[in-house]
Amino acid sequence: MVERSGLDRPRGDAPGAASALALPGDGEAARLAVLRALTQQPHLSQRALSEALGLSLGKTHYVLHALLDKGQVKVRNFRRSEKKLSYAYVLTPSGIAEKFRLTMRFLARKEAEFEELQKTIAALRLELLREHAVPASAAGEAHQAREAKR
Repeated sequence: MVERSGLDRPRGDAPGAASALALPGDGEAARLAVLRALTQQPHLSQRALSEALGLSLGKTHYVLHALLDKGQVKVRNFRRSEKKLSYAYVLTPSGIAEKFRLTMRFLARKEAEFEELQKTIAALRLELLREHAVPASAAGEAHQAREAKR
């Protein structure tokens, strides 16, 4: 069984999607997802990698070869059995730096989204208080009850 990257979420019929990263710039989300997956499991085949990330096989092939062309990933051959040769995809120092850069961009974006979400929640609570005359303690208690369940 292939471990999931932790950064994906369901999208349509796909088991998961690198698009959950939602980074600005074409392909950054897929590149980060591929780099993270290869760090955890360098012996994944392209098909297993595409299934784990919820990307098409063609998109996975394209991203992987772009990383290879940029020198961010190297291919190493190894024998899985006497008759079968397989590959391991290893991040180069450049690939590790790219993974770091993309991760920092991802975190900055998610932190900004989190701050906006907190503002929206605060505004909705205030709206409840003003428009529906819900006592402040009731709105706070409901929030505390939800937090306690986590």
